[in-house]
Order: sequence, then C-alpha cells, then structure tokens
Amino acid sequence: MSQALRESIEFLQKKIGDFEPEVGIVLGTGLGGLVNDIEVLHSIMYSSIPNFPISTLEFHSGKLIFGILKGKKVVAMQGRLHYYEGYSMQQITFPIRVLKALGIKNLLVSNAAGSLNPEFKKGDLMIINDHINLQAESPLRGINDSDQGPRFPDMSQPYQKNLIAEGIKIAKAENITCHQGVYISVTGPNLETKAEYKYLRIIGGDAVGMSTVPEVIVANHMSLPVFAISVLTDEGFPEELKPISLEEIIATAAIAEPKMTKILSELISIL
Repeated sequence: MSQALRESIEFLQKKIGDFEPEVGIVLGTGLGGLVNDIEVLHSIMYSSIPNFPISTLEFHSGKLIFGILKGKKVVAMQGRLHYYEGYSMQQITFPIRVLKALGIKNLLVSNAAGSLNPEFKKGDLMIINDHINLQAESPLRGINDSDQGPRFPDMSQPYQKNLIAEGIKIAKAENITCHQGVYISVTGPNLETKAEYKYLRIIGGDAVGMSTVPEVIVANHMSLPVFAISVLTDEGFPEELKPISLEEIIATAAIAEPKMTKILSELISIL
C-alpha cells in the first residue's frame, strides 16, 4: 500500500471508527439524491482527507457519506472527479482504491450520459454491459503495485453479469424503462460534434460520457465487482442534434434520478 493511501485510510478510520462499508457508490452529475435515502453516520469533505483530490465542479458536493442503506453499510462518493478537471488518472481513481481498502465488496457507479442509440431516449436509464475507452490514458499507467492487482488485468467482463441481470429484473418489476448498452468514455469537457457522435455510434457506442471507465478499470485491477448505470440526459443523434446546456442536462438527471435511485437501492438490498 502506498504511503498516500495509508495516510488517507488512517485518517478515515479515525473518523468512522469500526464502521466497515460493504458497498461503495459513486454518484454522478446531478445524481446525488440517493444520499437522502441513507441513514448518515459520517459525512466527510474531500478537502479534509489527506491526499484526496477536491472536486472543482460547483454541482458536485465533494463528500464521502458513510451510513446505512437498505440494511447495508455503504459509503457514497457524493460527487466524483474527472480527468478534464486537470487531475491525473491516478488521482481521479485514488478514491476507488481508498473505498476498497476500507472494506467494500461491491462498487456501484452512476453517471449522466448522452444517448447515441436512437432507440434510447432522453430520460431513460441504461445499465452498462461493456465500454470503449477513448480517454487519454489508462489509470494503470506507470509502475504497477502488485499488492493492488496484476500488471495486465483482464477486462473481458468489467461489469458483473449477475448484477446486470438483477438490475434489469428490478427495473422490469418497477416498470422503469432501462436498457443495456455500451458506454464510451471520452476526455471532455466539451460535448461532441455531429461527426463525432456519428463516429461514436459507428464504433459501437450506445451512450457517451466523461467518466466511469477509469474507475471501472481500477476496480477490475483490484478484483472489485462493478455495476454501472447511466441516466441518459441528452441525445447525440447527428441528424437531429440541437445545442444543449449543462442546466438542461442537470434538469433531466433530476427528473430521472428517482428511477435510478430505486434500482440502486433495491440492488443494494440483495448484495
């Protein structure tokens, strides 16, 4: 374990005592409302945690929330970090390593994404069953820490099939429109051009966003099972492309969020 990771863990353990989270949750843009369902025991600002990057986005709270949800001990990242904020890939994925070291056995990830598939509409949900990484580099670049994971981790099943099946089952039971698809991760922060949306669809994408994949790579490096879900907040269909603002994206996320929260909460209850 690196010195930086050890310092973060020691600080957090002093704050949370013998609380050992079972499930880690990453809440994406406009999707922090799940915290309202958590019986909060500890709330810790990123800025107070040694070596922890600080979210620079005004719509990301930047807190670690420890508490009870559906009878399970959870820790939620209320606000994630992005490569486009200027951090390295190792920095933005550092919190995932912290959560694993604290004891989590499963990682649930959410994000806001743009639809590339004409059958997937704004406001729908999409469970990610695979991804294409177009980010600038891998978070595993550099000297490998064999205590964390292998030099060349397998990525044939980055998202747990059994968790995907359970997520789909929950969505059907709750009458929630929820697709499965391939998520493409790009650097951002700019949105895509018509030609880029067309290209992303041609190479196999169903949704595009600026996060998630680095976190998933690091989770797989540590053999941590992952479930990931996107709220589709806009539509990147080249023939019908219209300007979109951040305010519109957040507003759509807020409308769809209760559906996503329902799926995540019910999934946590059976983990």
